[in-house]
Amino acid sequence: MSRQPTLKQLKYLCAVAEHQHFGQAAKACHVSQSTLSASIVELEDVLSASLVERNNRSVLLTALGDEVVARARDVLTDVDDVVALCEASGEPFHGTIRLGVIPTIAPFILPAMLNALRSAHPACKLFMREDLSQSLVDALQAGELDVLLLALPFPSDHVDTLTLFDDPFYLATLPASALAKSVKLRTRDLQGTDMLLLEEGHCLRDHALEACKLGEKDVKVPYQATSLTTIVQMVANGIGTTLLPKMAIDAGITQGTELVLRPFDEPDISRKIGLMWRKKTPRKHEFTLLGAFIEECLAAR
Repeated sequence: MSRQPTLKQLKYLCAVAEHQHFGQAAKACHVSQSTLSASIVELEDVLSASLVERNNRSVLLTALGDEVVARARDVLTDVDDVVALCEASGEPFHGTIRLGVIPTIAPFILPAMLNALRSAHPACKLFMREDLSQSLVDALQAGELDVLLLALPFPSDHVDTLTLFDDPFYLATLPASALAKSVKLRTRDLQGTDMLLLEEGHCLRDHALEACKLGEKDVKVPYQATSLTTIVQMVANGIGTTLLPKMAIDAGITQGTELVLRPFDEPDISRKIGLMWRKKTPRKHEFTLLGAFIEECLAAR
């Protein structure tokens, strides 16, 4: 019987494909570069095929190597799901949950949720990664994360989602602003205004504009930031207005400023917050319970 590649060899190959560098791939896998390089050579010997092109400047995969990596990622994800299947057969919240959260949710929900989860389910080991939506979805598909807490909808294949709640948008502006004094605030009132938004890549930017029925051309964007906290301070110093989600307001993001917060006199000016997981995961029931737990934590605030 011919030899077969090991899971460790496939893992190392996927790391090389991701980092395009042996040293960085070895660091990500917590092994020495010589160990990783030797493992890749052994894998090529087992498969009797050249998978990696090496030169002094870069590491590139061959065409066959690209296809092997794509299939290897599926294999590794399936193995993770086998482990998850066994964990799911036991009591919920008694294993490890690798949770991905976007930056416009993490600081406003996680502190209360983590304390409550630690108290209610001390056997649960929760590991978190905060990143932009696309990076988290990529990590979910690669089997690096189990479940995501993010704003929906977000395009992705082979996933299930669970909407938890609506998170309304409020206009944040200074008291002297004409928008602050309007009797009934409508989304059309924002056209042509100086609107501070997060940088591209943050789904809050797209969801806020979409909820307000605005396109990039409908507002002026004098400043872009990587965090809502920075935007709040800029608006407080007279640079335009912004849209803030209710969860950030409830967490006190505008405390210490003179900003006026105005709701819109229209329905559905909000984003939807929910969970996302792979369709093939055997832990759907546990993640559904996690969603209910998050809702309970927010209701108790």
